[in-house]
Amino acid sequence: MIEQPACAEPSDGSLIASGEGWRFAGALTFDNAAQVFASSRALALPANGSVDFSAIARADSAALAVMIALKRRATTQGSPLSIQGVPASLRSLAVVYGVENLID
Repeated sequence: MIEQPACAEPSDGSLIASGEGWRFAGALTFDNAAQVFASSRALALPANGSVDFSAIARADSAALAVMIALKRRATTQGSPLSIQGVPASLRSLAVVYGVENLID
C-alpha cells in the first residue's frame, strides 16, 4: 500500500490518505488543526469510511473539533464515518466535554 500525505504541517501533524482510509499522525493541536482540517476538505471522504487517530502523538481539544467536524461532514454527505484509535486522553477529554457520543 502506498501512502500519500494529503498534507504535512509544520507543527509535526499530518493527514495521510492511505489505501481507502485516512490516518492522522503526529500532533493535532490548536497550532495546526485548522490547517489540517482545511486540507482534508480538499479530499473525498475515505472510501472505507474509516479515520484512524491511533498515531496521534500530541493532541488537545482542537483534535476533538476536527473529529466532530469530520463526522458532521460525513453526515451532511450521507456517508458513514467511523472514528478509530482515539487515544485515551482524547476520549477522556470528550467525556469531560460531553461529546463522546459524537466521536463514537
